[in-house]
Amino acid sequence: MTQSHLASPTIKSPNRTIRIGSRKSQLALIQTYWVQEQLQKRFPNLTFEVHTMSTQGDKILDVALAKIGDKGLFTKELELGMLSQEIDFAVHSLKDLPTRLPEGLVLAAVTERENPADALVVHKKHLDKQIDTLPEGAVIGTSSLRRLAQLRHHFPHFTFKDVRGNLNTRMARLDDGEYDALILAVAGLERLGMGARIHQVLPTELSLYAVGQGALGIECRADDLEVLSLLKAIEHVPTRDRALAERAFLRELEGGCQVPIGVTTHLDGNTLMLTGIVASVDGQRMVKDTVKGATVRAEQLGIQLAQKLRQQGAQEILSEIFQTVQRN
Repeated sequence: MTQSHLASPTIKSPNRTIRIGSRKSQLALIQTYWVQEQLQKRFPNLTFEVHTMSTQGDKILDVALAKIGDKGLFTKELELGMLSQEIDFAVHSLKDLPTRLPEGLVLAAVTERENPADALVVHKKHLDKQIDTLPEGAVIGTSSLRRLAQLRHHFPHFTFKDVRGNLNTRMARLDDGEYDALILAVAGLERLGMGARIHQVLPTELSLYAVGQGALGIECRADDLEVLSLLKAIEHVPTRDRALAERAFLRELEGGCQVPIGVTTHLDGNTLMLTGIVASVDGQRMVKDTVKGATVRAEQLGIQLAQKLRQQGAQEILSEIFQTVQRN
């Protein structure tokens, strides 16, 4: 991970200890320790401490994410910690951070994005196959409705099965033969040193990625100007522009991370192109469109795309999903 620029903030409290909040999962800690290292290198006279917390999403591992109610599933406890001043900021996988934050908290910085694509990881008996040559009825593990809907659309002959737990647990279940393949984030596998298990990087034609996937989002109190200025030192502006567009698109559609909404963004100089989809869970219906414009209009572009998809039937699809979730 690298960043595009440095900053020289004025620190009024040079002896202040900055407390970083993190989930306890292995991936969360790798990401948080990376942020700690980047800040410590830039501000050697300050002390940065990591404080860990368990979130609801870490504790409930036997229920599909979509059935729990995902608003703040992996962030709420950390946000309460910031508001009560137990911690000063929190490091999140940006895709887990709700698009509407509690009053008093802000998205302070977005780090440079790793590869945001989804990956196919296969059982050893399928090492000679790609996703489109896996056998009929192959059992594919995923805990994401976004991945599920898109793959059902393209591969209705597969069997899809929910999979939860940390990455080592999921891999063990795959290797034991419970699944023929798993769909996971490229970035998470690479950060955990499991990049060698990536069998195929799925093209966006098959699976648009989650809003914010591959980037870290750092959240802090809106009134803590010292911490805000520190965090700007590790922000990657091109990634932030892409994230703002993606998050505005998701927010406008009022979808959490567990609805079948996917995106892809590209930058060409100061021009941003945003493509988004909304799909039904069964994969039968899908609406997709693209907008582009200046990066300074990133959030407006996200809103514009959401409105375009609404006109094409996205709202009906999302309303049906919300009603199904509420009934269950």
